[in-house]
Amino acid sequence: MIAVVAAAVAFAPLDVRAETLPSALVQAYQNNPLLTAQRAAVRATDESVPTALSGYRPRVSATAAVTEQYLDVTSRATTGGTTNTSGSNLVQAYGGTITQNLFNGFQTANRTRQAESQVSAARENLRLAEQQVLLAAVIAYMNLLRDNAILDLQRRNVEVLQEQLRQVRDRFNVGEVTRTDVAQSESRLAAGRSSMLTAESNATTSRASYRQVIGLDPSRLAPGTPVDRLSPQTLASAVAEARARHPTVGIAMFNIDAALLQVKINEGSLYPSLNVVGSAQKSFGSQTSLTTLETFSASVGGQLAVPIYQGGSEYSAIRQAKETLGQRRIDLDTARDQVQQNLVQSWGQLQAAKAQIQATQAQVDAAEIALNGVREEARVGQRTTLDVLNAQQELVNARVATVTAQRDRVVASFTLLAAAGRLSAQVLGLGVPIYDPRVHYHQVRDAWSGVRTPDGK
Repeated sequence: MIAVVAAAVAFAPLDVRAETLPSALVQAYQNNPLLTAQRAAVRATDESVPTALSGYRPRVSATAAVTEQYLDVTSRATTGGTTNTSGSNLVQAYGGTITQNLFNGFQTANRTRQAESQVSAARENLRLAEQQVLLAAVIAYMNLLRDNAILDLQRRNVEVLQEQLRQVRDRFNVGEVTRTDVAQSESRLAAGRSSMLTAESNATTSRASYRQVIGLDPSRLAPGTPVDRLSPQTLASAVAEARARHPTVGIAMFNIDAALLQVKINEGSLYPSLNVVGSAQKSFGSQTSLTTLETFSASVGGQLAVPIYQGGSEYSAIRQAKETLGQRRIDLDTARDQVQQNLVQSWGQLQAAKAQIQATQAQVDAAEIALNGVREEARVGQRTTLDVLNAQQELVNARVATVTAQRDRVVASFTLLAAAGRLSAQVLGLGVPIYDPRVHYHQVRDAWSGVRTPDGK
């Protein structure tokens, strides 16, 4: 009876309102706050590129000053003696300055390339976050599906044990069994109820996790299916792909680029810098003469600064950047080894999950036959009540193992896809508008002014 119930739980057709695994993944892709926050982090990183590009652009400033000036001037007259002049003067001065850098040791170019590497690393971080969220959604979905099935299985088991206890008591009343048989049935029923309460607790926990990851309260869930068709076909090809394309490896590679450019930026501080500076100023009145009405001045000039020695800090910064570059290169080797380890582990888990389904199904078939046989033998007095209870429990355990194996099979296939770096909305074909970080990047890259973000904030 329990075997039939468990099979119905796992494979029965569901109504059209049932939640499917792809639809749950769509909800997680659209609503998960961790993924939304990572997209915002990428947009913030995009702004580092126009910040770096600003080094190519002129700096313009304007000044204005209004001063009430009092003067008392005593001067020598040409005819001998002195003359005295005093009075107040309202002085107004307006001016502007424009500065254009012509050369700064290639620091602006290197900062721009470094910012672009940081943007690429942020996009890889977004890919990694997307994989983690989608995998977490799969785990939450399958955990809830498993725990609901186990809960239903344990409830049916309690019903069977209650019926078993009723029959044992009837037989005890007519003297066919002893008080020990009744106590054994009561004990097994109490254990079954305890398992049912544990299953209820696990199902409640899984519902909370589902709500956290996917963003909606769960409804009736349809069975999940593996995604083996999307994974690499051989272990060797999977390892090669993961070492080359996994987001963790991509992050490490772009971090190397950024660290290398930081070395060049710091070396640029040893080069001279050349600026062109133009200024103009218009004054009404004078702070030194009561007779001056207006003054206009303008200038254009070049400024060359040659660093000679700044206490050694620039050399220390260069050495530090080189050490950081070496660390980033080691991080890449570490990332590739870690990705390969995860890939091989996931591959092994998937193979084991496939075999485990067959093993647990065979266990269920054998347990069903054993239970039916023990019951028949118990009717003719060749088996005890304890034998029946043990056979019943073995069947329950086998069905629980089967449900767990089905869950592990689906999760393992998605885990392998993530380990290979392929777990994404595009690869899964979720049919949801794909977030493209390049759109925001091109919107802000060449912006010269403005404080509003492209979405109007």
